[in-house]
Amino acid sequence: MGEHCWTVGRGDDNNFVLPDRWISRNHAMLQITDNGKFYLIDLGSRNGTFVNGRRVSIPVVLHDNDLITFGQTELQFFWPTDAALAIDKTIGGGVGRESTATAMLHVRQLISVMVIDIRDFTVMTRQIDEKIHSEAIGTWFRRAGEIIGQYGSWVDKYIGDAVMAVWIHGKEEADQASMIQILQAVSTLAEMTGQMHRQFPLPFPLRIGAGINTGYAMVGNTGSNDHPDYTPLGDTVNAAFRLESSTKQLGLDIALGETTYKYLQKAGADDQYFQRFTVEMKGYERLITTHAGTFTDLDRFLAETL
Repeated sequence: MGEHCWTVGRGDDNNFVLPDRWISRNHAMLQITDNGKFYLIDLGSRNGTFVNGRRVSIPVVLHDNDLITFGQTELQFFWPTDAALAIDKTIGGGVGRESTATAMLHVRQLISVMVIDIRDFTVMTRQIDEKIHSEAIGTWFRRAGEIIGQYGSWVDKYIGDAVMAVWIHGKEEADQASMIQILQAVSTLAEMTGQMHRQFPLPFPLRIGAGINTGYAMVGNTGSNDHPDYTPLGDTVNAAFRLESSTKQLGLDIALGETTYKYLQKAGADDQYFQRFTVEMKGYERLITTHAGTFTDLDRFLAETL
């Protein structure tokens, strides 16, 4: 991997080989950045990576005496403050530098990106009091985050009236269980959104649209040391936003990228649930294939799959 990265796993090609059957062949990665900080990244392992009992879903900074769990193997991370300072000085660091530097931490990963957007949000804002609007959207964002966390991801971005979530898969492919989890999250989000008008005096029931895309992306920190921002970058992410927008053109609720649909076909997805369309997407010269349907179609698929 190079002098700044070390992989951990059951396979012989790792820097640290752990003979534990609960550990994936390529389980996790340790990476040291230019500021002398160690990051731990889970590589889409089946049984997860844990630091001090908490599962790692995004890259985390390791501290001296942290307890790391891979499968049934527990390790203690040792990195005293004086060692970290020595590394930082060696590379020309310092207090001022550390407060502004960007930690260049990027890993190419197979991911699925889900983008959820509230329909007719602008229309609603013109018809309700600002206080009600603020409370309603704040509640929706909080509940959306809880639901996404329940199904194995986190909210990567809150963008106006939309959220973006990311699922990190294995090195080579996405397993069926994680793909179904994503659809379960979408279904639960749609149900939650449809109930919002019962708690708040909204002019009409809220609805969402969803786009899901699967592919490779560079996942890393695009922020500074003080304000890290772990996010995927690349066409896989851009296409997820475009797929969500295409649901408005199609008059449907959810649009899937081709790779996402291929994985779901292994779980029984076909044209009776998600029909095939070709759509124009902003920024793409050629027509893009998507498989789209309603939330009723989605719930029917989940009911027959689970």
